[in-house]
Amino acid sequence: MTARKQWTIVGVVVVAIGVALYAATRTFGSDLFPVAPGSKAPEFQAATMVSGGPATKNITDYRGHVVLLNLWATWCGPCKQEMPGIQALHDSLGPQGLKVVAVSVDDPGFEKAIKDFVAEHKLTFEVLHEGSGKIERDYQTSGIPETFVIGKDGVIRKRVIGAAAWNSASNMALMRGLLAEDAP
Repeated sequence: MTARKQWTIVGVVVVAIGVALYAATRTFGSDLFPVAPGSKAPEFQAATMVSGGPATKNITDYRGHVVLLNLWATWCGPCKQEMPGIQALHDSLGPQGLKVVAVSVDDPGFEKAIKDFVAEHKLTFEVLHEGSGKIERDYQTSGIPETFVIGKDGVIRKRVIGAAAWNSASNMALMRGLLAEDAP
């Protein structure tokens, strides 16, 4: 076999692999690229639940900041259990630049229930609402609560499925370490 024929075969194989990868990403999408520590935080758009700010927010609004992104719902028992710890984390590290963003995944029409929940639990961090299920699909959640710690560079640093003690010594140390990093 001539060298030219060998290179032609190599070229055809490379093109075939490229086409197969393209087709796989179009078919399976995010399943091929899981949302995990080390990956970029997916974009999202969610409605603000407090007047005075923009009507919607997305992940790019928080670039350059350390973000604790918590997906929750008003009817979720474990979500209710972890909210005091999230509030305590916000109280401690919010003044140092930590952005706590809780996105309710309650169905559309639950806006009053979300606002009542925020008032009842005296939450002072940012609460958003995205009830279409898109944020859950894009972040590949398996349930709620589910929380993502995102670095200043927009990269996910930690993912927690289920309730967590966010004001624990280990989580506080993680956040302080991320806050100390230089922004990209």
